[in-house]
Amino acid sequence: MSQSALIPRPLTAAAFAPFGDVLSVTSATPKTINYGHTVRYDTGAHLSLDAQNGRPGISIFRATPLAKPIQIALMERHPLSSQAFYPLSGRPFLVVVAPRGDLDPANICAFVAAPDQGVNYHPGIWHHYLLALEAVSDFLVVDRLGNGENCDEVQLSPPLVVEIPQ
Repeated sequence: MSQSALIPRPLTAAAFAPFGDVLSVTSATPKTINYGHTVRYDTGAHLSLDAQNGRPGISIFRATPLAKPIQIALMERHPLSSQAFYPLSGRPFLVVVAPRGDLDPANICAFVAAPDQGVNYHPGIWHHYLLALEAVSDFLVVDRLGNGENCDEVQLSPPLVVEIPQ
């Protein structure tokens, strides 16, 4: 079996729009608050967390990089909710996604998120779990807590290999 190569591109709001929202101060409108001591950046992320009596949860995930070359052997989706990730460790990370519906490996694409960019996956968007690139990295996560089946997984055979640009 041969392995397909996946080449990630830079994460932009326009390129990522079919999958969710990019979380970044560079794409948000600043608003000065707290008597001029704070600037608030509302990202415009569309959160969806309350299906089947779910509730918002805020967590910190610690991701360990996969061995290189990175192999994408599994994709998951959350049919009941959005899921947002924002890096806390000042490092880029890899985002691997595919459109809603039946998973077609030919439609999987990858992005490199800058250290000041996060993502919000819309409900039902296929994605790989967190992919730290340079070192163990922490992420602030906003997602759904509650009952109900909210994680579907599909194994890829053969896996896709990601070629990280240098």
